[in-house]
Amino acid sequence: MDGKPRLLDQMRERIRLKHYSIRTERVYCEWVKRFIRFHQYRHPQEMGAQEIEAFLTELAVARNVSASTQNQALSALLFLYKEVLAIDLPWLADVVRAKKPQRLPVVLTVEEVRSALAQLESEPWLVCSLLYGTGMRLMEALRLRVKDVDFSRHEILIRDGKGMKARATMI
Repeated sequence: MDGKPRLLDQMRERIRLKHYSIRTERVYCEWVKRFIRFHQYRHPQEMGAQEIEAFLTELAVARNVSASTQNQALSALLFLYKEVLAIDLPWLADVVRAKKPQRLPVVLTVEEVRSALAQLESEPWLVCSLLYGTGMRLMEALRLRVKDVDFSRHEILIRDGKGMKARATMI
């Protein structure tokens, strides 16, 4: 070894420097591993737009991944090349993009929500009730502290939410 940090260690360091979430770090590193594996363990510095296009097209065509999954893989690879390797890639116009399905969201009725919550108890019931009643995200509810709940104003202060932003929501 030449004393230089390994590629994934450099990636993790750069992601943490930019204050991305730990889940983003894990997913981005996993996509980089898959990309390298797909190209028989060649170093990304030896590859470029053509290899990225081949990988993303493979995801959409052969593996039939969703559009959001393909976009996530693209974001991870663009982060790798732009932020870690400092290589500017030309626009990836020849990538076959997965199509986003047009579908309506499924919304539970009040009675269905009551029935689902009735199956839970203790901490899981509390977390699910918070998610339903406040619109909080899972990690926001799990990181909630007593001092963030203001009963007199009927609100919850959410610190370090998505994008490291703070916001208030109603109880």
